[in-house]
Amino acid sequence: MDATTSTPALAHPPGERAPEGGLAPLIRYALVLVRRNLLLIGAIVALMIAAAVVLTMLETPRYTATSTIEINEQTETVLGEELQSDADSVSSWDIDLFLNTQLEILRSRDIAERVVQRLGLASSERFFASMEAPAVAELPSDAARREAAVGMVRGNFAVTLPRSTRIAAVSFTSTDPQISAQIANAYAAEFIQASLQRKFDRSAYARGFVAEQLEEARARLESSERELNAYARQAGLIRTRDPSNEDANSAGSMTAASLMQLNEAANAAQAQRIEAEARWNAERAQPLFSSQTVLSSPAVQNLMTRRADLQARLQTARERYLADHPSVRALETELEAIEASLTRAANEARNSVQAQYRSAAAAESRLRGQVSSLQGRTLAEQDRSVRYNTLAREADTNRSLYDGLLQRYRELNAASGITASNIAVVDQALVPGAPSSPSLNRNLALAILLGLALAGSVVFLRDQLDDRLRVPEDVETKVGLPLLGVVPRSESDDPTSELSDPKSVLSESYNALRTSLLYSTRDGLPGLLLVTSAQAAEGKTTTSYAVARGFARVGKRVLLMDADLRRPSIHRMIGLNNQVGLSSLLVGEAEVDEAIFPSEHDGLQVLPAGPVPPSPAELLSSPRMAAVLEQLDRMFDLVVIDSAPVLGLADSTELAALADGVMLVVEADRGRGGQLKNALRRLRGSNPVLLGVVLTKFNPRRAGNAYSYYGYEYYRYDSHEPAPG
Repeated sequence: MDATTSTPALAHPPGERAPEGGLAPLIRYALVLVRRNLLLIGAIVALMIAAAVVLTMLETPRYTATSTIEINEQTETVLGEELQSDADSVSSWDIDLFLNTQLEILRSRDIAERVVQRLGLASSERFFASMEAPAVAELPSDAARREAAVGMVRGNFAVTLPRSTRIAAVSFTSTDPQISAQIANAYAAEFIQASLQRKFDRSAYARGFVAEQLEEARARLESSERELNAYARQAGLIRTRDPSNEDANSAGSMTAASLMQLNEAANAAQAQRIEAEARWNAERAQPLFSSQTVLSSPAVQNLMTRRADLQARLQTARERYLADHPSVRALETELEAIEASLTRAANEARNSVQAQYRSAAAAESRLRGQVSSLQGRTLAEQDRSVRYNTLAREADTNRSLYDGLLQRYRELNAASGITASNIAVVDQALVPGAPSSPSLNRNLALAILLGLALAGSVVFLRDQLDDRLRVPEDVETKVGLPLLGVVPRSESDDPTSELSDPKSVLSESYNALRTSLLYSTRDGLPGLLLVTSAQAAEGKTTTSYAVARGFARVGKRVLLMDADLRRPSIHRMIGLNNQVGLSSLLVGEAEVDEAIFPSEHDGLQVLPAGPVPPSPAELLSSPRMAAVLEQLDRMFDLVVIDSAPVLGLADSTELAALADGVMLVVEADRGRGGQLKNALRRLRGSNPVLLGVVLTKFNPRRAGNAYSYYGYEYYRYDSHEPAPG
């Protein structure tokens, strides 16, 4: 007999799904809660719908009129490209900032005051009536009426701008459709007028400021031009200065111009001399007939060709004649003349390079002399031009400033009379034909959503406060033990008669439980199986009998022991007397063979409780009980022990320490999480092997677990009869 704790390895009953991860269990559990509390949910939703209908009927109809305006970040081009900004340089962040700024201007108090003044709303009885406000006469003063009108206009005004467009919707809501349309259109018109007014005000200030600066710049320009001309006459300077050119250094005299030309010519001559000198140095540093200049000379090339021809002819003549033959001597003489001519031609080609070098050096020397003579005259003239250049730069600066201010002043004058705006009305607000609120459909949808949310909250709180185990999912969530099986409520008063039918729902459920017990521990089926419950009448005796009978049907040697020495019941279920039983064994009045009785099922034997002793807890905790269990464990493949309830009694706690596994029976809709936790705390004091929980007397229709319900319905029909769709 092994009393060590082991981790159950559960098999999943046929016809039931394995435990699922993720959202599937939560969704199934939510559906169970909805079906169980369907009437409560319906009542809450119906109450919210009724409240929405009543409030809709009582609320005053209100009308919303909407006009649309286009807001561009740029003004249309009127005067040409000089007033058109580069759209590509504007970032999306700047555009959003601009649009949001325009929306805030629309919501500003200034626009609301302009609308009130435009339509005369401060003295309009119709406007105050449409706002459901006190009459105009009830307000003490004009200022109070104006403030009230502005506040009501701002409070019922709305503007929206979708992010993907520049079309803003300007809306106004009141109980009078015509008032709503008038104010919405007035808002659009006043927004455009206010924008133009701001532009005109900014332009008028700029024009005045630029005009003052332009007059001052003109006076400074005239003064600087007169001072420049007076100094030029005094110093005797004649300048070729162009007044339209802003560079003061562009002015110069004839002497300076001549010096610049001669200096450029001297620099060019120096470059030519350096180039010619380099060529001459290269020529004289190499052999005469290795020079490219010599070899590229046409005369040298012609003579070299003739020399080669004579050398070939001379070689042929020497092969045919003797050395003193006249033909040989004539050819040798002619070859010597050619050699002399070739040397003279090569020297002439090299001397031409030297001549070019000498000519370039002479030209450079002459130009340098002329430059030196003009430098003194130019330096003297530059000394007198220092003051002139200073005055010229000052005049040019004043001229540039004056031209810029004059151009800007012309642009401002041209733009001041133009009324082009970056804001335009797209659609005028029409008088609404139907109220915008109250909307029965919207209120009903909102009531349904609120009702569902409220009902969900109520159902959730009710479920959290209720610790009864109603559905199989509650076993693991509220108790923390694995679920071994689910047994439905018996349709008859005698469950044993229903167990005799192998195709009944009860039989199939206990068959599934039998499969789970086969794999409930690492070693398989426990030898000593203790069946107990937290309280009485939860179905543990029926479960013990059904489990024992089920294992006997598959060929196991099974003993069903009634260990409930306070209220024994197995002997009545089997049809035995209770004169000899477990209590007789424990007090030594009978042996094991005398206390065990056969049943009508093969492989199943029964050990009844025997006479009720005065102290059952002392007998069950005695060493004799442990010895009897060891003996029975050796005699049978499975010993099913039906014990007393855990709460209030110590019997099951004593037996749990001796059993190989403990199975807890819980009645659906009766067993509570708190009771089970107390029972488990008592059991865990003896360090038992807790296999799991069996949920008995389960009513799928009442629990709302559609999955289990259809699973059980499958077993209600014979295999030869089709189940209804």
